[in-house]
Amino acid sequence: MVHGAPHEARWLRAEPRRALAPRLLEQIVQTAFPRCHVIDVQPLADGWRNANFKLRLDCTPESIVLRIYEHDASLCQKEVDLIGLLRGSVPVPEVIHAEARGWEDIPPFTLMRYVEGISFGELTRSGDTDAIAQAAYSAGETLACIGRTTFSKSGWLAPGPNVAEQLLEGADRIPRFVELCLASTHLQKRTPADLRDRTHSSVWSRAPELADLDEEACLVHGDFGKRNLLVRSIGGRWVVVAVLDWEFAVSGSPLADLGHFLRYERDSRPLAEPHFSDGYLHAGGRLPRSWQQLARLVDLTALCESLTHDQLPDTVVAELVELVRATVEDRDPQ
Repeated sequence: MVHGAPHEARWLRAEPRRALAPRLLEQIVQTAFPRCHVIDVQPLADGWRNANFKLRLDCTPESIVLRIYEHDASLCQKEVDLIGLLRGSVPVPEVIHAEARGWEDIPPFTLMRYVEGISFGELTRSGDTDAIAQAAYSAGETLACIGRTTFSKSGWLAPGPNVAEQLLEGADRIPRFVELCLASTHLQKRTPADLRDRTHSSVWSRAPELADLDEEACLVHGDFGKRNLLVRSIGGRWVVVAVLDWEFAVSGSPLADLGHFLRYERDSRPLAEPHFSDGYLHAGGRLPRSWQQLARLVDLTALCESLTHDQLPDTVVAELVELVRATVEDRDPQ
């Protein structure tokens, strides 16, 4: 285990995935701002799979974010469609222009209006407990608003947004999905046999309760972590001003987002709780009995899936393994 408490910063790239020639950058910007020129470019490191840049232009005092979709071309249109669907009910960035098919030189991209704020993760590192409590309450309210969008069935979301296919067919989807992950060669190389056995036992021991979640079809952000929530003090109170990065969104149980947000929470030293769940309930969210344990088990599917990836930094592997072990042992991560 790496020293110190697990935190999401280990998932970030120090530098963006690509650099852009000034002439190409000007061409991109002028798709939305025909007579403008770029006067400053700042790479944004808060991302793993895509390239993001904060731009200042000579024609507007507002900053613009250029987001280039490096991983999957379809995710650009998916994210644009979701932002359009949610705008007005959930704080999301404004999309100024999108090239969902990209150009010959670069993959699909969007130009979005920059939202002033700091990440929830940065706020937690400040040590300001009152501000953290306020922002956590707002995050809970925001998540309840996200969950008000529903679909006809659960599954992967495609552009539209439409449900393309179910996450897994048949009964007991969560335990069976974890089983598939446990059979992965990559996961087996990274985790000891005793931990794989305990993970298998943990999900199957709660199979009836987890089965009740299979047919839930609410909008799930899929990466509702502290780096994807921008917060700012407005009128003396810290609130969520933007939810970023919708590429992992699915139709399913809100417990997935609850579990993800509380992944690094500690019962021994709580920061976000009970403010986060209070905000969620106040805004109309519903929580089943023993929701904390169920949310951790739902989040366990994401942890196990991540351990199946072919390329992961050693620090990330160590973090994931510790989070899995803490989940199955029902304790705080170390």
